[in-house]
Amino acid sequence: MGKDSYEEAIAALQKLLSENGELGPVAAAKIDEITANLATAESSAAIASESVEKLKTGFITFKREKYEKNPALYGELAKGQSPTYMVFACSDSRVCPSHVLDLQPGEAFVVRNVANLVPPYDKTKYSGVGAAVEYAVLHLKVKEIVVIGHSACGGIKGVMSFPYDGSTSTDFIEDWVKIALPAKNKVLTECADTPFGDQCATCEKEAVNVS
Repeated sequence: MGKDSYEEAIAALQKLLSENGELGPVAAAKIDEITANLATAESSAAIASESVEKLKTGFITFKREKYEKNPALYGELAKGQSPTYMVFACSDSRVCPSHVLDLQPGEAFVVRNVANLVPPYDKTKYSGVGAAVEYAVLHLKVKEIVVIGHSACGGIKGVMSFPYDGSTSTDFIEDWVKIALPAKNKVLTECADTPFGDQCATCEKEAVNVS
């Protein structure tokens, strides 16, 4: 319901209240409820607007501080790309590979997914990742393929936590991170007596080896 509709409803209730005194408590309670809903709706809209504005401001800053100050670089990139690296990294918002590895535009062809996993060859199930690898190797001629993991990875914590007993609690996550099951099994075999947090930390490293 829009703001105008809320205000119209409140005005109508106030009119009803003035004409029917016996409805006072009921109408007053309803007015309070609608006013609270209006405040919540306005707050949500303001937050959404601020989030969008941040992206707009970010793009303007990029254009002014980077794009317009490096015409030669972006002019060359407009003609095509020839990256040295293909980088597999986690989708985690805290570990952007361009920042972590100090990569510049055009230097890396990047694939990000949950837990920075590279699945085994499967022409149908993992065709998206397969297409990225094929494009990077055959068309872009990348020289290096790099897989970077990170600590406190939610995807690895997931694969270490999920029972894989036939039951599932998600539509996609469990099926995806089970790519790292060989890493999990190795950790459980070699580090069975260590705390869960330490097991997860070890699995974060082993999952890179699996990929």
